[in-house]
Amino acid sequence: MKHQPVLQKEVLEYLDPKPNENFIDCTVGQGGHARLILEKTAPKGVVLGIDQDPKQIENCRQELRDLKERLVLVNSSYANLKEIVQENRFGEIGGILIDLGMSSWQLEESGRGFSFLKDEPLIMSYGQDGLTAKEILNKWPLENIESIFQNYGEERFSKRIARRIVEARKIRPIETTFQLVEIIQKSLPKRYQFGKIHFATRVFQALRIAVNGELENLEDVLPQMMEILQSGARLVIISFHSAEDRIVKNFLREKSKENIIKILTKKPITAEESEVIENPRSRSAKLRAAIKL
Repeated sequence: MKHQPVLQKEVLEYLDPKPNENFIDCTVGQGGHARLILEKTAPKGVVLGIDQDPKQIENCRQELRDLKERLVLVNSSYANLKEIVQENRFGEIGGILIDLGMSSWQLEESGRGFSFLKDEPLIMSYGQDGLTAKEILNKWPLENIESIFQNYGEERFSKRIARRIVEARKIRPIETTFQLVEIIQKSLPKRYQFGKIHFATRVFQALRIAVNGELENLEDVLPQMMEILQSGARLVIISFHSAEDRIVKNFLREKSKENIIKILTKKPITAEESEVIENPRSRSAKLRAAIKL
């Protein structure tokens, strides 16, 4: 499935790419936003695209093969931004974009257990190695699992779900998404199983954030951006989770007080109704932007 990047018009408005400028896309995915930027920065502007998922780097290379001369792709976490920029001698940067959302490919084709609608192994990691959701569910103490669900998923029944997970794993290891969905379902009162969002959404989101250290990576990358960006360069961050948005909002506010940036978005920019109808995943997207002084 072809991924549809969110807030395309708004990203271009706030990044404001001009011919021959260079940009960084910290979560390049399948290159949807990168293509838009490259079209605006022709003939010589370059995009440095970073992604933790090696398969997404391949996908992006394929999708943007017509623009490959102006594309530099790096398989790494954006938490290593400063190092990546130095290694690639990437300078004169007009702006940086981070879209913290997942791609359709990861949900629907990666086979790593990101979606509760497919029966897949509980991996949930963007990279090849490291922590998996299976490890958290089968080995972590009850209190830690509950804390993840509460803090990263804002799941009101986190205690009940965590308890049932610990009981279930004594009988057999929790290894697949459908096993987990069944455990969540049994933990919830009937009336909560038919809400506006699927009852497993918050738990799956929380596990994905924990497995990939997403909030820690975001906190690591924001100060690096301030070091890399020169005066007049722009920063655009799209978040999909209240904890992410809070980190971004507080950081930008602090840097604004220090007179390092000027905030361009008094309130977060959200998708227009027409986009939400066309691309339901854009509903929870929040864009914040700033310019380096």
